[in-house]
Amino acid sequence: MYGAIAFIWIVIPTIEITLTAVSTDIVKGTCRAFSVYQSHAMKKTLGFFTLFEAYFLPLLLMVFCYARIVHALKTKVLLLVCLLIS
Repeated sequence: MYGAIAFIWIVIPTIEITLTAVSTDIVKGTCRAFSVYQSHAMKKTLGFFTLFEAYFLPLLLMVFCYARIVHALKTKVLLLVCLLIS
């Protein structure tokens, strides 16, 4: 669990900074971020990676955390109901 949080907060921003630096160029005095790629396949691959790491990975982590919270609450509520009934 803590490894996943460390991965998201440390490794992913490092990768994003690297990808930004590699795909950035100055054209006629204007900085163009994410506009220079070696090939169309590289552009698509980086797009899919960015979608995964910026949307799906945090979504999966939130679903996992909320599922654990619901499970813990469900266990406590069932215990409380059992104590009240007996």
